This record gives sequence, C-alpha cells and structure tokens, in this order.
Amino acid sequence: MTEENIPLRQKQLLNQLYGPQGGAEMYAWLRERLAAFSTRPARPALDEGDAMLITYGDQFLANGELPLHTLARFAGRYLQDGIRSIHILPFYPSTSDDGFAVADYCQVDPALGGWEQVRALGDRYDLMFDAVINHVSAGSAWFLAFRQGDAAYRDYFIDLPPDTPLAQVVRPRTTPLLTPFDTPRGRRWVWTTFSADQVDLNYANPRVLHEMIDVLLFYVRQGARFIRLDAIAYLWKEAGTSCIHLPQTHAVVQLFRAILDEAAPGVLLITETNVPHRDNLSYFGDGANEAHLVYNFALPPLVLHTFATGEAAALSRWADGLRLPSGQVTFFNFLASHDGVGLNPVRGILSGEQIDALVQRCLDHGGLVSSKTNADGSTSPYELNISYFDALSDPAGDEPPALQVQRFLAAQAILLALVGLPGIYVHSLLGSRSWQAGLHLTGRSRTINREKLDFSRLVAELEDPRSLRAQVYRGYLRLLRARAGCPAFHPHGSQQVLDVHPGVFALQRTAPDGQSRALCLHNVTDQEQEFPLAHCIPPGTDWLDLLRDRPADLSRGIVRLEPYQVYWLRQAS
Repeated sequence: MTEENIPLRQKQLLNQLYGPQGGAEMYAWLRERLAAFSTRPARPALDEGDAMLITYGDQFLANGELPLHTLARFAGRYLQDGIRSIHILPFYPSTSDDGFAVADYCQVDPALGGWEQVRALGDRYDLMFDAVINHVSAGSAWFLAFRQGDAAYRDYFIDLPPDTPLAQVVRPRTTPLLTPFDTPRGRRWVWTTFSADQVDLNYANPRVLHEMIDVLLFYVRQGARFIRLDAIAYLWKEAGTSCIHLPQTHAVVQLFRAILDEAAPGVLLITETNVPHRDNLSYFGDGANEAHLVYNFALPPLVLHTFATGEAAALSRWADGLRLPSGQVTFFNFLASHDGVGLNPVRGILSGEQIDALVQRCLDHGGLVSSKTNADGSTSPYELNISYFDALSDPAGDEPPALQVQRFLAAQAILLALVGLPGIYVHSLLGSRSWQAGLHLTGRSRTINREKLDFSRLVAELEDPRSLRAQVYRGYLRLLRARAGCPAFHPHGSQQVLDVHPGVFALQRTAPDGQSRALCLHNVTDQEQEFPLAHCIPPGTDWLDLLRDRPADLSRGIVRLEPYQVYWLRQAS
C-alpha cells in the first residue's frame, strides 16, 4: 500500500464498518487524531537474530523489588545472546485471568511497576504489548458506568434477552455466553465470550473503536514494537452468524494496519487466533493489508504428536504446505505459552484418534484437558494444560534426565528452524515442569504452566550446571546463537521440507537473497537413525556444522543421528 493510498484505504474500511455517513464521521475524527500524532520513524526489519521471550511482568520475584525491575535484571543477565524481543503478558490493572480481564488499558499494574520500568525495558529490547480489546473487565470504569445506567456507556456492551437464539455462535469456553447483571434498567444479560468477568465490547458502536484506536496509538507512544491482538477472531458480533472471523473483524484489523502504516511504520501487528489453521492464515489478508505476523497455532500439537509417535510424516506434510502470501509477512512460531496446547488448529491435520492420543498422553503425564462447547451443545477437548517439557517426557517415568533434555531441545530446535519469528515461553527457556502445587492453589487448569519464580533460587539453579534448568537453558542458548549467526534463518526467507527418513524432520532454509543455505536435521526418535547423504545434500558441496562451529565431516556418504540429535549445517561459501 503506497503512502498516498493509506488514507483512502482507511476511509473505505470505515465505510464498510459503519456505512457512508457513519464512516465519513469516523474518518474525519481519525484524520484529526492522526494529524496530532507524532509519526514514529520506521523500525529496522526483522532478521535471523530476532527471537522473542514470552513472560509475565511478575514472572520473577525478589523481596523489596518491583517485578518489572526484576524482569529487567533477569533479561540483562540471561538474555544477552539470541533474544532481542520480550512479550510482557498483560501488565495492566486486571481483575482476573492472570491479566486478561483488563480494568484500565492505559495504566501499569502498580504491583508490577510503572511505565518508567516498561520504557526502560523497551530501551534495550523490542517489546510486545497485548491489546486485549475483545473484552474488558467487569470491574472496569466503562462497565461500572454501564451498570450504573450511564447513557454514554449503554452501547459499549451487548445485552440481549436471555432467550435469544445463539446456538450458531462459536465458543472457546463452556461457560454461559450471556451473563446477568443488575442495572437501573433492570437485569440485563450481557455478552461474555470468555468469562463473567470479561465483558465483550460492542464494535458496532463507533465510539468503542474510537477508544481502541486511542489505545493503539498510546501503546505506540509507550514504545511497543509489536502489538498483539488478543482473541481478535471474536471481535465483531452479528446476530445469526458464528460471530467468528466475520468480515467486519478483518476490516478492523486492516484498519489498525493502515493506521500503523501511516503513524508508526515498523510497528508490527500480530493476531492471536487459536483456530483451525486455514482460518488462522486468513489474518494475513492479501499479504500487505492485515497482520504482519500470525500465531502458528498448529505447530505445538503437531510437534508433540511427532515426538510422541516418533514419526515426522504429519509435521512434514503440514510444513511442506506452509505458504506465505508475500515477503512482507511471516509466522509467529511457538511451542508453549501462558495458555495450554490448543487442539482446534490441528483438526483436519491430525485424525480424531491422533488427537485423542495427545489428550491421553497429557493426562498420563499429569496434565489436564480443557473443553469447549460446540454448536450442537456437546463438548470436545480444546486445550492441553501441561508444561511442554512434561508433555514430551513423563515426569513419573524412569528415563535418564539427559535424554529428556535432548528430546526437549530437539523439539525447540524445530521451532527455531521453521520460517518465522520464534516465540519462546519463559518456562521453556528454563526447562520448567508442571506446577502441580499452583494448580491446587487456584483450581484453574492453566495455572499448571504459569508458576512465578523466586529470582534468587532461579539464579542458583541456572548457575548449577547439573540442574535441569541449567542444561535446558544452556542448550537453548546454543541453538539461538547458531540461528542468529546464519542468514538462512531469516524470518522472511524460504524453506523446503526434505523426505530423508520417517524418524527425521528435515528442512532446508534459504536466505531471502539466496546467498545462504542451511540444512536442519532433527531426529524425533529415541533410536539412532542413519540414511544416505544424497537424500539431503547435493554432491560436491562443503558444509559447516553450525552447533559445533567446525567443518562437517561428510566423508562417509551417510548421515548418522543419535537419539533426538539436532544437526544443523550451513553451506560453506
């Protein structure tokens, strides 16, 4: 989109949302807002050195210290190599859901720190802020005004008669869609997609979009490099529809993109849509007009299936079909997050029996399984709640810890090898096991993978080379350094899946300019694997072993991989 066409695109999108008259009024307001906004210079493009840590603002706790300051100390000590970006999960005042029931979009939770601490982190790292804009806390000033009968906020929310037919609405939860609240107008039944404390906003009211554009621009002013649109697929509600992925939702995301393209080029939009893979890809738009990155939600369950079965076929077929609509967008790849491992994204990729096997594996390894309500009223597994380390290795099993670490790092290596920007959950970087005590403490399934850590105790573990945490962390850094040193891993490069062996996930990566190539081999089994060199390397080429920083010995004409070995090679220049 050329600079001259951006305002026209904004106008067209607003007309699509609110009609000619409403769109014209909204467009006039937007132009006034943007005229007063100090445009930020473009940021440098992403490259192979980019990787992002996903963490809570209070992930690390130290007596007498603001948690955001402790996070900065952790970052300064342990993130100097290989990680340039930090996603601080919602750090705003909140009433529930570990930050995702936001009470005030423009404040920092004082228990964490203030904007001074956030901006200080932003001086050293690219930051991702959450825009939790599908819903707001039931304790927010906006919803309290609604409940008190303030006419200005009456249409900020959606209230319907309790007998409204809503069977078509796609739900990610089993809780009721409508929640009753008492108001001066009597009891009102209000739309709550995720919980009774997370009240959906009504974007059919242009004043709500006004508010969110102001929030978007505020986050840019506070230093956000990435803005994550949480649960964006559910944004627009329309009676008689599924209320997911509606054209108006895509129009809002495209409007945000057009605003950022004008006001803050280089600030990147990322859409969080835990849905089947094809629907997820739709948020790229035409490759230039919607999200810069989309979460690759099919990856976590596919990698788990791959290591559970020791077969790379399903992962290879899926990865071979990955296509990006342009060189301007890429995937946000991850294996673990503050949430669980979503199962919806692999429906149609894995069979029902294969998904059931993942569910049973999670339960056998001490995890839990969350469900969702289907349109016919039935329920089905929605999410595996377990640490990714325990999902891969049974905590009650008798395997040697070294083998478990090697398996875990092999899975993480696949994450780092695939085209895209890798997102690394803090508990994966630190090799955390499932937090069973926390689960019993809160009664919430997702708590099992959200343990907050005592900073001094963590440092002691990371400084002890015998500890599980230290082995995972040091192995992870080794992978990150190797990736950062090879242009073939550029997030806008290309990839080719290779068929070398049923137990090996093999990938060739090529830099955007074609000048650098890498071969990534991952043994996904607990057995040694061997195959002819000709299956993956053309004759007469020399390669460097990236993880050992030395020439690769390929003289025998075969590749032999130890159990769960990662073998990354770079073509010598």
